[in-house]
Amino acid sequence: MLTTEKSSEKNEEPPEEPSLETSEESEKLAVSEYISSLEARIKCKGDMRNQNLNCVRPPENHFSKLDSGLKKNTTFVKKLKSFSASQIDVLLKDFSVLNLTKYISEVAAAITEAKLKMSDIAAAINLCSALHRTYADFSSNLFENWQKILTFKITDKIANSSKLRVDLRFYAELVAVGIFTNKTGLPLLGNVLTVLINMDKEDHNNISILLSFCKHCGEDYAGLVPKKIKDYAEKYGITIPRNTFLPAEKQAVVRTLLKDYFASLTKHLLAVRAQLQALHAANQRTLHTRGELSQERKDQLEQHQATYDKLLAGAQSFAEVLGEDLGEAGEPPTLSLTVIETQGSVTIGGNDEIAMQAGTDPWQDEDTRTFYTNIPDMKFFMPTHQLKETVKNKAETVTEEMLDEDIKEDELSDNDEPPPAVPEVEQEEAQPANVSNKYALDSFLNELPNCINRELIDNAAVDFVLNLNTKNNRKKLTRVLFSVARTRLDLLPFYSRFAAILNPVLPDVCLDLCQMLKQDFKYHVRKKDQINIESKIKVVRFIGELVKFDLYSKMEALYCLKVLLHDFKHHHIEMACKLLETCGRFLYCNAETHQRTMIYLQQMMRKKTVSALDSRYVTQIENAFYYVCPPEAPAQPKEEEPPIHQFIRKILHEDLQKSNEEKILRLMRKLNWDDPEISAIAIQHLAGGWRVRASARRALARLTAELATWQENVAPAVVDTILEEIRLTMEDPHPRYNQRRIATVRYLGELYNYKLLDSRDVFTVLYSFITFGVTNDHSNVSPLDPSDNVFRIRLVCALLETCGAYFNSGSSKKRLDYFLVFFQNYYWFKYSDPCWNETNKFPIYVKYIYQECLTSLRPKLNLFTSWQQCKDAIEELRQILYPELGEDEQYDDDHGDDSVNDGLDTIMETDDETDNPQLPEESSDEDPITDNAGNDINDQNDEIIVEDRRPAAKPVEDLEFENAFEKMVTENIAERQRENRPQQRDIAVPMTCRQTTKKTYEQLMQGKVGVEFVLMVRKGSKPQYKSFNAPPEFASNLQQQALADKEEMERMKRLTLNISERQEEEEYSAESGGGSGGGGNPNRGQHVRQKYQHPKGAPDADLIFGPKKFK
Repeated sequence: MLTTEKSSEKNEEPPEEPSLETSEESEKLAVSEYISSLEARIKCKGDMRNQNLNCVRPPENHFSKLDSGLKKNTTFVKKLKSFSASQIDVLLKDFSVLNLTKYISEVAAAITEAKLKMSDIAAAINLCSALHRTYADFSSNLFENWQKILTFKITDKIANSSKLRVDLRFYAELVAVGIFTNKTGLPLLGNVLTVLINMDKEDHNNISILLSFCKHCGEDYAGLVPKKIKDYAEKYGITIPRNTFLPAEKQAVVRTLLKDYFASLTKHLLAVRAQLQALHAANQRTLHTRGELSQERKDQLEQHQATYDKLLAGAQSFAEVLGEDLGEAGEPPTLSLTVIETQGSVTIGGNDEIAMQAGTDPWQDEDTRTFYTNIPDMKFFMPTHQLKETVKNKAETVTEEMLDEDIKEDELSDNDEPPPAVPEVEQEEAQPANVSNKYALDSFLNELPNCINRELIDNAAVDFVLNLNTKNNRKKLTRVLFSVARTRLDLLPFYSRFAAILNPVLPDVCLDLCQMLKQDFKYHVRKKDQINIESKIKVVRFIGELVKFDLYSKMEALYCLKVLLHDFKHHHIEMACKLLETCGRFLYCNAETHQRTMIYLQQMMRKKTVSALDSRYVTQIENAFYYVCPPEAPAQPKEEEPPIHQFIRKILHEDLQKSNEEKILRLMRKLNWDDPEISAIAIQHLAGGWRVRASARRALARLTAELATWQENVAPAVVDTILEEIRLTMEDPHPRYNQRRIATVRYLGELYNYKLLDSRDVFTVLYSFITFGVTNDHSNVSPLDPSDNVFRIRLVCALLETCGAYFNSGSSKKRLDYFLVFFQNYYWFKYSDPCWNETNKFPIYVKYIYQECLTSLRPKLNLFTSWQQCKDAIEELRQILYPELGEDEQYDDDHGDDSVNDGLDTIMETDDETDNPQLPEESSDEDPITDNAGNDINDQNDEIIVEDRRPAAKPVEDLEFENAFEKMVTENIAERQRENRPQQRDIAVPMTCRQTTKKTYEQLMQGKVGVEFVLMVRKGSKPQYKSFNAPPEFASNLQQQALADKEEMERMKRLTLNISERQEEEEYSAESGGGSGGGGNPNRGQHVRQKYQHPKGAPDADLIFGPKKFK
């Protein structure tokens, strides 16, 4: 056997080698045949071209010997109009005896008008060559006729593409054989190709014309080689000859033009293929829903298929000629598709996708899956003899054929049928055992509504099976399950699970319950009344829960949905939506009911679109639809945040707390603060007080204050960012920013507590809350501060609760007292607005916040009880601060209308520190930071200046000072006028006296030695100028004297400056050496900042609230 196998292998091996050799030989033979035919064509065209370009035409006496008769020449022209290759010998014979000198134009026109075939081109070329070599005017007349035929625009339509295809090749061959020179013939040919391509980049109707040109003339004009021959030549290293008729550069231009057309052709092919696939999928959907296709759809599909096949064949041929690859466009279309309808639209997917959609998990989570699928087996608890009980026959179920049938109106008509009767319980004789059993059943049924979890309902089912399982009890149980309260919809899943547990051993309970629900559903549908909506919803939800436990037929549930969609209005809309929300997802994900569920969903959405429904119904329909078919929205691409940004955000917003402040401070100090990007993002996160937890807000403020001791630009940048945030949220008072605004305001107060801003900034923010966009007129409502928007009161209270406790001394106390008057005015302005009434009362929590805030700040303050009291207090305050405001009526008339707040402008507060150097300044940022210490200690000596509308009367001291100052200035001016000013000897020569005429040659050659001066003298009231020539020594002496005067002035200036600098240094040394205690006024920023040390032990009250730091 081994020898036989070996011999057989030897017999089989030889045929394989010759087959491989035969394949290689055939490929080489194909290449060699192509090369030989190409060389023959190139040689033939080259010889004919040389003959046509270098032809010697016969003399004039030659034509006199030929026949010039009208009849024969006219007959020759007519034969040319019906030219064919079979007539070439007859035509050449007639041509040799005829004198066509007077008919050459008609001959040229007849050749261009002839309806040639591709097989006639070679014979036509030979005839045209003979005519060209004989008659000199033939080529020009022929070219004129070709111009008329081949000249058209992009917007023109091609009437006869078949003739144009032949004419284009004919003309290209005429140029190639030299009848037309390259200079004459190529521009027209290039224009034709460009127009044909540019006019057809969308429809590609000219593909046959261009394909014919590429096949027959592509080698001459574009250097094209068939893809198969090119691959064979590259495989075996064979060189293919090239036609040198056209330079390689021009061939590359034509080749690029054709490749652009091929690229647009592939895109068009892909689009047509996609349309074909979509149409095929739509037809499949129609087949699934209706079972047949209309003739119109069939014709449309066949038309698209024919268009695609034609375009594909042309693209494949074009790719072969150009040597290109079709790629994805060459793949066959996927027509075995299935339609999947989701979200009101149609998507296309294969069999795997439809199976995946139908087999999708209908449960939301694992607990839900366990609740509906993990059912205890009651057979282990039942006695054996009870399992043999007969089960009543199931009622006739709904089949797919019944679903396909139309619903009859008689079935849904209202026949005044009574509601389904609850099954009656058979009367049993009263026995002692039955009495105790009855009490046990009543107790069980009373406790059944309290079984609101899986464990309780499972235990109840076991209890009923073991202790209460009698026929009469089962009927009572069915009645109780069916008669669940319409408001206890939460019990429906548990009652359904209870029935599912009993179904394997007590199927009659489930059958009776399902039958009763079916009858109740039909009753409500037939009644067509618009009452008892809760009972209707209870029925459909109960049916939906039983469907998920496979106790109620899925086909019957779909039939219920179909019935509701048949009369889709009013309560039927709510019933259908509730049914879908209960079991729609389960039916959609089930393979048996998936397709029909999709159909009913689409039907529901179409009814919603064509019906004018209430917005409430529209919302319910959309919610039900998207619950069953949730939209598969693609995940939004998250912008990648740089690692350094993530690090800063993590340590400040997630890790920061009171225990790790020092660690995070060290990390923040290690950042590259010279980098603008890192510095900006760090300041942004430091200013984001609303991004951190409320417990970490104070820690963030303390961290910012400590970081500001090393980075001076942190504090102003953070404060500016927060102030801008507050202003922006005031300009857009949307409720979504409320919590953010509260957190931002509290964070601003914490920053004040750590001395990162002055009290002036805090009061500016407080006044902006009660003035920005506030009209103080109930009839004029501002969009920035609506009447029912009282959130600004909460903002003011939040800021005062955070830092208001430190406004208890000095100017801060006065400022706060003044502000509280205006704040109460704003509160009562809001409180007394007409928008508040009995039905819409003023928020009580805002009232409590307002009262608690003011009581905590000023316990002895008597709060105003009306808006009028606030106005009176403001007027009294105005009389104190503006005593002379009412005297100038003209001033009031001119400026009284400028205020938006009707005379309730805020008090502009400034400090006198810059004007009075004896007052100590507020504590600088260089001072050590103490917890819970404000800036009020340093505000005790601040002065409040009221910016008056009219300047108040000046004190006597100011008037005396101004008089003395004016007298001193007057004396200085008079003394300055009596000083002897140095005489000005040199002045600029006026333009009027300058010599404007040019000197002559003789004047230039004289060469005067002296220097020309201009002397100004006065004669009468006008100055006069006289020129004279002075010796050079006089001019040099004047220049030396001027330089000496200038050096003396510079020396005196240096001496004066040195004396002033020495005096300043002596004063500075005396001040610095005089000790640190006493009446110095150190400027902010001159002391070296020290690292903050946390106080240990209990806080020192004397240090915080004791005497002033500066004396």
